[in-house]
Order: sequence, then structure tokens, then C-alpha cells
Amino acid sequence: MMTGAKRKRSTVWRKIQAVRFEDIKAWCMRRLPILKWVPVYNWKESLVPDTVSGMMLAIQQVTQGLAFAALSSVHPVFGLYGSFFPVIVYAIFGMGRHVATGTFALTSLISANAVERLVPSVTTNFTANNNSGILGLSEFEMQRIGVAAAVSFLGGIIQVAMFMLQLGRATFLLTEPVISAMTTGAATHVVTSQVKYLLGMKMPYISGPLGFFHIYAYVFENIRSVQLEALLLSLLSIVVLVLVKELNEKFQRDIKVVLPIDLLLIIATSIACYYADMEYVYGLEVVGHIPKGLPSPKMPPMNVLPEVVTEAFGVALVGYVASLALAQGSAKKFKYTVDDNQEFLAHGLSNVIPSFFFCIPSAAAMGRTALLYSTGAKTQMACLISCVLILVVIYAIGPLLYWLPMCVLASIIVVGLKGMLMQFCDLKKYWNVDKIDWSIWVSTYVFTICFAANVGLLYGIVCTIVIVIFRFPRAKTLNLKNVKEVEYKYKVEDNCESLKQVKIISVNNPLVFLNARKFHADLIKIIQKDSMSSQCEQNTLLCPFSNGSCHGESVQSCHSERCVLILDCSGLNFFDYTGVSVLLQIYMDCKNRHINVLLAHCKASLIKAMQYGGYLESENPVFFESISSAIDAIQIHRFTETVLAYGLCSNHQDEMPSDLMHLMDCQITDCSAGGMGAASCPP
Repeated sequence: MMTGAKRKRSTVWRKIQAVRFEDIKAWCMRRLPILKWVPVYNWKESLVPDTVSGMMLAIQQVTQGLAFAALSSVHPVFGLYGSFFPVIVYAIFGMGRHVATGTFALTSLISANAVERLVPSVTTNFTANNNSGILGLSEFEMQRIGVAAAVSFLGGIIQVAMFMLQLGRATFLLTEPVISAMTTGAATHVVTSQVKYLLGMKMPYISGPLGFFHIYAYVFENIRSVQLEALLLSLLSIVVLVLVKELNEKFQRDIKVVLPIDLLLIIATSIACYYADMEYVYGLEVVGHIPKGLPSPKMPPMNVLPEVVTEAFGVALVGYVASLALAQGSAKKFKYTVDDNQEFLAHGLSNVIPSFFFCIPSAAAMGRTALLYSTGAKTQMACLISCVLILVVIYAIGPLLYWLPMCVLASIIVVGLKGMLMQFCDLKKYWNVDKIDWSIWVSTYVFTICFAANVGLLYGIVCTIVIVIFRFPRAKTLNLKNVKEVEYKYKVEDNCESLKQVKIISVNNPLVFLNARKFHADLIKIIQKDSMSSQCEQNTLLCPFSNGSCHGESVQSCHSERCVLILDCSGLNFFDYTGVSVLLQIYMDCKNRHINVLLAHCKASLIKAMQYGGYLESENPVFFESISSAIDAIQIHRFTETVLAYGLCSNHQDEMPSDLMHLMDCQITDCSAGGMGAASCPP
């Protein structure tokens, strides 16, 4: 026994000693992405746009922080903390260069369920200044933020556990229709939760199954208690916000800095509320006392963790899904990669660490990420710069927000959810591409509305898996591989030298969200492999194309500048929206590599779906009935371009390849003296 234990300890010690400095450095570079981009940060080119973006982001972080804290049923000041600490943590561990994490409407709404259940509301007025608790707030407010911080802590622990279990690989189950429907349904819930502030009504907290409908039933039953002043101010705020934001989007190319309408609206309404004494004259609800400074760290209450497990799982799943979608979107837009599993770690730590500083659950928000796009941010430096400005607000400007009306904050929340609510427009494209994806979207949205965001998300995932399980056996294919490389020998009577052997890519199975990502990766690997072999004049996958811009001795080298890839889609029995998106992405990637993509044996539904994407802009046909017709098109195009390159002149015929000479059906007359024959010489 002792000998075995000593041998085991010796083995472990040898493994520890075998760890090299390079291994530790590689691990740190992989788990701390900030170590990658900070040393190579371009201070001259990136600092100015990142500074401008950081300033604009800080304004939005402050306004959304105050609003989403109220949405989470805690004091608005905790939203300022939630806009500061998580941003720093994500900048260290996150891989999304344009992902703006912080307070988030969906996670705030989920945590509000736990807050209202465990610490029932005695009053919704934030103006009480009771110095019996920390930060000059009442004990009631501290109990509420304690529950919200516990939800954030446990949700972050769940995300870190998912990172350790490598569950980031399972994110392929999160299809675009499910994410779109879930976020749209959750946004609808958020708008509904703000109705009481928009109308100035005193309403008890309503949640649970079908709570969405109970809220509107209560509103219609108590319609006479609507506060006219709050309603008018809400309508005015919404109109101003929508109008100015639309103008900002319309003229964003002409103006480098957009108008910070959220900040201006807060300043204007706060001043008006102060001088008109709206809190006492009209009974308008305002934000109230905002404490100065940052709080000292404190452990979240561990005794409530067993009671917030449901909300913690909701925060972990919904927050991660929404954030990952934004990270992947920014990576695709700006051509870099994001590790799905690393994002679990980044968002997990962004919830765990800030929970010690009284922060509500955090995640990335669509509006803030879109702001970084529009203002030209380059890296996470923009988010770090925004933290500096938020710190100024926390220490100096915060108390001046006392008179900010709650109905204005509610208006900012509603308008800020415009991007999510506009996802209703996705229904048209899902209907045109795949009716089943459309039905998944609608049913997931209904489940989210009737129950909650986490329930809708789980339903969408289960529903998608079940449908795929039932669809795959119907596929008329015997090959279970995603991508199969086959050789297609095409012989012509003239023994065309360039077409003795053509290798194509044959898709022999359905292309759906389960295999779309691997299909794309395998295809790119094959292209890169054959691109390397083409340097040795052994490229059999890509058939040379001439661009017709060379003459004389340089024509031979010109043929290899334009290449063609043929995708045989005869085995593609069915597809979904994700599969069509991958095909369109492959088309664009190959186009950027100066490779023409031709698709053969395509079904009419696939052609319609790809044409609906709007990216197939080409002077030449893309879809062909068969591989033979595609190769014929290659021959004709190559012959036409080569003839133009040689000028159709007899004094160049000796230089023309012999295989193309056989394709010439007409006698080209000598034009050395300026004569014109069957075809004219180009000028």
C-alpha cells in the first residue's frame, strides 16, 4: 500500500516537474486573451476610435445600469456597479473584441423573480434615505441586493462549471431561430414589466406561468388609476428617443459621433422634475438618493443559494446564449475567432467576482454591442475607457440623478429593446427558407411568453433535437460523413489538357445546424490543402480560370489567377436556415479568395433559399443541373477569356495552348495588317 502510494505521488511530482515555462505561458495566453491583444495594441490607429466609442458606451452603460437595476427590483445605484466591475473582468477573460457586457434586461428580469419572492416589496419608492444600512441605504434595499448578488454568484458558478465540463462544445444546439425567439419573447416580458412605470400605476409584482397575461388584465381592470403626467412624459420620451436614434442611424456615415440622446433626455427631465417639483406636486416617482463611491467587498448571502437555483440556471443559460450570439456575430463580422468554452469562463467570472461588490447578474447587450460597431471600436480598450467614465459618475455625478423620473428610465428600457423586438421580422426569412424553423420560432416565442425565458430556451432546444431526430432518418443518403471528397473524370473528344481530372466536393448528407459548422471547417481545410498543392502545379480540386488580362508570354500564368470550386449537392436532401447560411458564407469566403463557386444538382428549394439570402451577386451562372453542365460552363468561360487575352490574332496562335485550339470552330483570319475576320481583334 505504501509503495503504491509513493509511486503515485512520484508520478504526479514528475508530471509537475515536466511542466515547462512555455506550457504555462501558452495556458495563460489561452485563458487570458488580454495578454494577446494588449501587447500588439496599435495606439496610433486604435486609441482615438476606442476613446470615442468608450465615451458613448459609458453614457449608455449609465442609463441602462440605472434602468436595469430598477428592472431587477433593486436600488438603481447597484446598476452603476454592475456597469463597472463585470466590464473589467470580461475585458481580461473575454474573446469578443466588440462585446459590451454589463447589466442586461433579460438577466435582470430573471433575478427580479427571486428578489420579489424572497424579499417582497413593501414600497416601490426609491427616494427613502435610511442610513441604517450600508451605503446609506435601508436594510430592505440591502436584503434585496443580497438576493440579486446571490443569483449572480450562483449563476456565475454554474457557468464556470460548464466551462470545466467543456460544455461550450454543445453550443451547436443553440440554433439561430431558438435564440431569436427566446430573446424576442424575453424582450416582450421586459416591456410588459415596465408598463407600471410608463403608466405611473401602483401595481403588485406579478410573475409565474401566464403572468404576462395577468399583468395586462390588471392594467385594464385598473385603467382609471393611470397617472396622466407619467403617461405623457413616457410618450414624449419614447417619441424623442426613437426619432433621434433613427436619425443617428440614418446619418451615422456622415457624423462620427452620434447624439447621446439618452444622456440629454436624463439631464433635461431631471432638471424639469427638480424645478417643477414633480415628485410632490404630481406624485411622480423618481430615482432618489444615489450613494457616492464604490462599496467594500462582501460575500453574497450563502443561506439563500438553495432558494435561487432556478433563477441562477436561468441567468447562466440565458445570459450566456445571448452573449455568445453577439460574440460570434462580431467575430464573423470582423473576421476573428471566439472560443465558445472560453466565453463560459469569461461570463462566469463576470458574474462571480462582481457579486462580491453588490452587482446584479450581467451579460452582453445587443444595443451596446451595436453601439461599438457604429462608433468604430477596435478592441475591449473601448470598454475599459468607459469604466473610467463610469467611475467618475459613481464618485461625482451620481447624486445629481436624484430627480430622474422612473417613467423616463422605463422609456429608455423599452426603446433600448428595439433591436430584439425587431427580430419579429425574422419570421419572413424563416418562412421562405424552412417552414419547420418558422414553427420552432413561433412555438419557442409562445413558450417564452407563457412561462419564462429559460423555459422557452429549453423547449426550443428539445424541440429542435426531436425534429432533427425525426428528419434525419428520412434523408435519402447512405453516407453519414459531412463532407466527402470524390474524383470526377471528365473526358472530352479533344482531350482537354486542363480538364483531364476534376475533383469536386460532394455533399452526401443533410446540411443542418448539427453538422454545418464542421462542414464549413472541413471544406476550408480542403481548399487550403489544395491551394498549397497548386503551388507545385498539382492542384486537382481547383480548375484554373483566366481573367483575360494578360497577353503574350504572360498568359499561361494568368490562367491560375482565377479558380473554380464545384459543389455537388445531389446528396443534400434537406437543410435548415443554419445550413443555408453556411453555404452562403462559403460562397463569400471563396469569393474573397478569388475562387468561383458553382453548385450542381441543386433542388429548387435550395436555390430559392440561397437566392433569398441576397449575396449571390455574380455575372456568371452559379447553379447548374449537373456537374457536366458546370464543367461545360468552365470550358466556355475559359475559352472566351483566353481568346480575348490572345487578341484573336494569328500572330498569337502559336502561344495558345493546344487544348484550346481544338475548341475554336471558326478560322481566325490574320489581322496583322489591320484586317477583320470571323472575329475582330480587340483594340
